[in-house]
Amino acid sequence: MSVSLYYSARRAQPLTGTESTAVEHLLATCARSFPYADEEGLYLYDGDEAEGTGADENDEILAGSTKLPTDPDRWIPVIAHVLDSVTELRRAVGEAQWHVHLDDVDVPWDEGEGYVLSGG
Repeated sequence: MSVSLYYSARRAQPLTGTESTAVEHLLATCARSFPYADEEGLYLYDGDEAEGTGADENDEILAGSTKLPTDPDRWIPVIAHVLDSVTELRRAVGEAQWHVHLDDVDVPWDEGEGYVLSGG
């Protein structure tokens, strides 16, 4: 059974040029710092991949997912890295409605800490 982390952002206005540049920079930075070269990291869908996901593409400005490793010992480093990356994306892309979830469980937003899974 596979478990995935999903993330998306919606708003009426598309990404600005400055925001697009920031997103590309964050993607590159996150890829360089990802702890496991053989695992899936932060991954944003392109426009074709978003089709058929049930999302209204008219207001979805970013969407992606990360499949967690088969080795449970790698889950925490991968989840932490991806949630840190999504936190940076949210802070770079203003005034969007974000939805981040681990399969059926929503990951809450904390203004100070960003996206983190709580221990209890």
